[in-house]
Amino acid sequence: MSNTPRSVWRLLFGGLLIGLLAACSPLKVLNSLTPGSTFIKTRGIAYGSDPRQKLDIYQPRQAVRGAPVVVFFYGGSWNSGSRSDYDFVGEALASRGMVVVIADYRLYPQVRYPAFLEDGARAVAWTHEHIGGFGGATQRLYLMGHSSGAYNAAMLALDSRWLAQVGLSPRIIKGWIGLAGPYDFLPIRNTEVRPVFFYPDSPADSQPINHVSQGAPPALLIAANQDSLVNPQRNTGGLANKLRAAGVPVQEFYFARPGHATLLAALSRPLRGLAPVLERVSGFVEASPAQ
Repeated sequence: MSNTPRSVWRLLFGGLLIGLLAACSPLKVLNSLTPGSTFIKTRGIAYGSDPRQKLDIYQPRQAVRGAPVVVFFYGGSWNSGSRSDYDFVGEALASRGMVVVIADYRLYPQVRYPAFLEDGARAVAWTHEHIGGFGGATQRLYLMGHSSGAYNAAMLALDSRWLAQVGLSPRIIKGWIGLAGPYDFLPIRNTEVRPVFFYPDSPADSQPINHVSQGAPPALLIAANQDSLVNPQRNTGGLANKLRAAGVPVQEFYFARPGHATLLAALSRPLRGLAPVLERVSGFVEASPAQ
């Protein structure tokens, strides 16, 4: 038997896997390595009439009623993405006892700001009304997102306009979780994102940092120190400071090893050694029991 420490093998495997992710379709690789034994998946539930307005639900296989619920929004600069690519996220959270909703939403060029926020609000409203039938507790509802999906989660949690359109308010949200989110990004430098927000006439009220107020839901903000796409100090750090100044509970973490994309990939079983993202998320949710 080899005397090589297990931690060294994990590092070697992680390095090989990261190389594989760079060469292949990263999300498909992660999904292919995701076990299906921890969750039950319900696919393609419509929350609206558009083909993009559908969601999938991941229930813990050993579920108990009254489980916390996480609505997850993926990234992709608001112009790409599919819920089918994120089994590894559903599995990670379901393995910790959460009922997970992963929703598609309309993208550019079909729509521009704020249509994807309206879709997000509809997905949350569907979840709020129906998730009890899947073992979830509506009083333990969380929003979560990565990159542009973290923006979506932030806007729904901080700007009451969007949930108001579906007869709800941010008060229904127990907390929200942002991974590598852009919360303060005007003027827009990313040429792919510019048309989504009507550059150069991007509205100031499109920025989550401009909607912080006392009484907003608690937040967990996580970023990668070496994020070359979304500046962590300006976005995560700036929003965290503004939330604290308003008296809003916020937890803030930065990790050295992952980058912008691998911060989310660290939720997957093969790459959890990169950073304790899943531990931070599950700890945040578990610390906020139902009232």
